[in-house]
Amino acid sequence: MPERLWFTESDAANALIAADPLALLIGFALDQQVTVQKAFAGPLALQERLGSLDAGAIAAADLEPLFREKPAIHRYPGAMAQRIHELAVHVRDRYDGDAARVWRDAADPAELRANLAALPGFGEMKVKSLGAVLAKHYGVAAAQPLVPWHPTLGDVDSAQALTDYQAAKKLHKAEWSKARA
Repeated sequence: MPERLWFTESDAANALIAADPLALLIGFALDQQVTVQKAFAGPLALQERLGSLDAGAIAAADLEPLFREKPAIHRYPGAMAQRIHELAVHVRDRYDGDAARVWRDAADPAELRANLAALPGFGEMKVKSLGAVLAKHYGVAAAQPLVPWHPTLGDVDSAQALTDYQAAKKLHKAEWSKARA
């Protein structure tokens, strides 16, 4: 397990998402319509406001006021509070609150893909990106086949690498949009 992931400007947030599997999943769930830095700082903000990142505690809490508190945890606090609630309920009910079981219990790449895709708010891009993080930073062998050819957060191992990743992602999205047109 890495000491930290370099997805935010906060050392405490980077250490939390590296050490706490649920924090990592929450960061990925929040990584929509905000910067990577904002999304992955969200788990620390939630922990500070709720006092816990336990799946049961999150599932039992009214998250919307915590998400709306200034500064808001996400650009869309109501929708993301609901998504994180659904994620916590899923982890609590399916994995007995142990988020690492999402990947630890997967017998093979197909099962890992299915486990990740079943997480609320996780589409194909998030499955591949989280797969890359699990393969490259956590050594999860079943995640290796999920790693896409293009840059992902799995390639980020420093603050500079995050800047490089964001630039490459912007270019990739522009090329993809051009190809679709």
